[in-house]
Formats: sequence, C-alpha cells, structure tokens
Amino acid sequence: MANKIRIEPAKPGDAPLVLQFIKGLADYEKLTDEMVATEDNIHESLFGADANAEAYLAYHEDEAVGCAIFCQHYSTYSGRSSLYLEDIFVLPEWRSYGIGRKLMAYGAGLAQSRGYPRMEWSVLDWNEPAIGFYEKLGAERLEGWYIYRLSEDALKRLGPDS
Repeated sequence: MANKIRIEPAKPGDAPLVLQFIKGLADYEKLTDEMVATEDNIHESLFGADANAEAYLAYHEDEAVGCAIFCQHYSTYSGRSSLYLEDIFVLPEWRSYGIGRKLMAYGAGLAQSRGYPRMEWSVLDWNEPAIGFYEKLGAERLEGWYIYRLSEDALKRLGPDS
C-alpha cells in the first residue's frame, strides 16, 4: 500500500483540507477546546507573505489520507536550524498502511536536503501508539526536558507594559 501513496506539498486551495486534518488531530488528542485555527490563518501561515510553516499531504489515488506540517526551528547550541514537525495525522481508517512512515521519511528528506542536522517534534505523554511508532523509526526520547507555554493572560501579565 505504501508504494501507492504519494506526498505532495499543500497548495493555497488546500487550506480547508489542511484544517480538516488539524481538527482530526485535535479530536484525537482530546484538545478540541484549544482548536481555534481558521481557514484564513492556516492559509496565511502556509502561503501568506510571512508564511512560517509548510504542509504536505499524503494521497492514495485522489484521496488525501494524511498530513504533516513542518516549520523551521533554530538551536543556539548547534548554531543551525532544524526541521520541526508540528503535526502529523493519518485518517484512522488509513493507519497501519505505512502512510505515517512515508510522511516522516519525507520530512527526513526535507531536513537532509536543507542541510539540517535533525528533525524534532513533541508527543503527548499518553499517546503510546505514537510513541511506539516514533521509537520504531529510531527516534530518541529526550530526557530531562519539559515543554513550557505562556498563553493569553500569562502573556499579558508578563508583557512589556506589565
């Protein structure tokens, strides 16, 4: 099946489709209450003048069955950029056909073609299927690191006018 899958960069008209995949991931991760993205800001993020992300779609024939979204990440320690996988999602009925692996391999190829030394991402600690998938690919879990976030009220409280 994987040899019948093709990966293509998303095109400007694909913003609604990319948003569908993001919504599918938010539902799977039980984070729909945090899902506020719109077609307009997805389009702007992927194709606008200051685009800061890129999306790739996995197709079986004419059906989009998976999506991966990447952006550039910079490491001061290496003094180089790397590829950051923000999201990867394969439709539930298409899992176990090698589509996720194909999207990850495509990302690895992007990183290599750009001279990046690594590709990184995060995963929810309860998502054992994803953790197992990533470890089967040879990914290493980084010990000793936590992800932190400032949002909305905390950003305002910390802002320059606080």
